[in-house]
Amino acid sequence: MAWDLDFISEEDFRNHVRATVMKYGEKLKSFDLKRFNSNLIDPVKLIFDKSVYRTNWEESVKNEIFRQRDKSNNNDIGYFHQNIFSYFDGCEVPRMGWDVIYRNPDGIRMPGGDIVHTIYVEMKNKHNTMNSASSAKTYIKMQGQILEDDDCACLLVEAIAKRSQNIKWSTKVDGKNVQHRLIRRVSMDQFYAILTGDENAFYKVCERLPGIINSVVNEKNGVTVPYDTVIQELRNVAKLYADQPEDLAMAMAVYMLGFSTYAGFRRSVGQDFELDENAMLMRIYEYAKHFSE
Repeated sequence: MAWDLDFISEEDFRNHVRATVMKYGEKLKSFDLKRFNSNLIDPVKLIFDKSVYRTNWEESVKNEIFRQRDKSNNNDIGYFHQNIFSYFDGCEVPRMGWDVIYRNPDGIRMPGGDIVHTIYVEMKNKHNTMNSASSAKTYIKMQGQILEDDDCACLLVEAIAKRSQNIKWSTKVDGKNVQHRLIRRVSMDQFYAILTGDENAFYKVCERLPGIINSVVNEKNGVTVPYDTVIQELRNVAKLYADQPEDLAMAMAVYMLGFSTYAGFRRSVGQDFELDENAMLMRIYEYAKHFSE
């Protein structure tokens, strides 16, 4: 298929996707039991989830690993959404301050008919990621920019908005409803249209994205598929409870990740009562890697 995105070259698009994929690197490192429990999982929740969603232990552990990886991936997707504009004519992605600044010497026509020559952008991944205090702070920042420069507009751009829109941003500051015709709330498709003059520009990016990602991921020396050892290590710990049914033995192994110093749990593996939490966990991780019947 011929490359039809005239606002970004195929090479630049591929390089940006590759840079985003590489940011997944840390999250793609394999999980062992120690990393899995680095922030102390909630064993009771994990066991409830397994039973309520009718999954087996392997699926439950995979789901928790995915959740942990996914928790930090939003920043990487934010990087993709924001930094792609560094390749667009007239756009700047500053290191500090605004997320994107767009300048057009020929003028930018706003929905109300105003012509401005600069747009300052704050970007959010989802429409509901700002609380009232954050919204007020952002609005005041935009208001200050317009007072300083009356030849600009300020946009709150949302990658995942409730709908396609380019509207005045109405919010509250100090309990009062505020809005300004040049402070606007804009969905990502409408922002792309402002920059490129093509109302389908964002659609075209989305259309190309899956193929480019797959191509980059499958490059030589590209992304390495992680091999996670958590389930096997939990099974090793479960061997400490060989006298129990298999499912309960696995549950006990999971409990030990959060409750290793709690009354009853410590005694169940005959641990030294002088060991603190960290020492107890280190002992469990050693069991996980080396214990055998």
